[in-house]
Amino acid sequence: MQWSDRIGRRIKLRDLHVLQAVAHAGSMTKAANELAISVPVVSKAIADLEHTVGVPLLDRSPQGVEPTAYGRALMHRSVIAFEELRQGIKDIEFLTDPTAGEVRIGTTPPLSASFVLAVIDRLSRRYPRITFRVIAGSAQYRELPERGVDLLIVRAFTPIADENLSFEALFESPYLVGVGASNPWVKRRRIRLADLMDEPWVLPPPTDEFGVFVVDAFRASGLPLPRATVITAALEMRANLLKTGRYFTILPEFWLRFPERHPFVRKLPIELPIAGGPIGIVTLKHRALNPAAQLLIETAREVAKPLAKRK
Repeated sequence: MQWSDRIGRRIKLRDLHVLQAVAHAGSMTKAANELAISVPVVSKAIADLEHTVGVPLLDRSPQGVEPTAYGRALMHRSVIAFEELRQGIKDIEFLTDPTAGEVRIGTTPPLSASFVLAVIDRLSRRYPRITFRVIAGSAQYRELPERGVDLLIVRAFTPIADENLSFEALFESPYLVGVGASNPWVKRRRIRLADLMDEPWVLPPPTDEFGVFVVDAFRASGLPLPRATVITAALEMRANLLKTGRYFTILPEFWLRFPERHPFVRKLPIELPIAGGPIGIVTLKHRALNPAAQLLIETAREVAKPLAKRK
């Protein structure tokens, strides 16, 4: 039997839980109170773990305790182990009741309010007891390896270099110039981007990920970035400003199509010289997805099919 196998058989999940509680509380006494066990039991659990791995896991001082580098490394892996066990219980619950389950989705704010919303709405009508947890932000690729989410639905601006991740493209969605339905430019059939340079623009910050693409769109057209009346990364705010009929902005096309045609934002007939990459699903290659996540992927393919066919 390998040394690592012996370690695996001797490490107890309860002891790992105690280690996490002590590190979080900064004191064995506080951890014992939180866990409703005695201090000697806490001390023995830590001592057993340290004896098993052969290194000190906690630094003790009169001010309390804190994890050593060895302790932090063990806790990092144990968090993943506990999460996998928790997900295993969720899988069992789903298999015993196919109408229930949970799926955690990492995405971006624009996708969460459009395509992801449409996918969730369709799946929840079929399985009303499934719980959906949506995390919309910019640091999604970190959440996936750390098991914070089951999958990502994102735009792949560049090819994914991480060999542990798998990307399935669903559809393409170009960027467009959007205005409010009451804007007089909506009635025109021939418009150049240069014609709009003096109009009031609502643009994302030029330094964020999407803002870089906006800058590139104007540069590729031989134009400087126009003066923005409002600078904000909040897509909902940009859309509501368009509702007044005064402003112009650049949007991803999918945002106007899901969950249905946008009620007050319209696309101008301008072809922007930028491509943002496909929208798709990112998963961990060597991680089995729970049934609810698998159903969500199947539903995402269904919802995206009209756009994929159009391409």
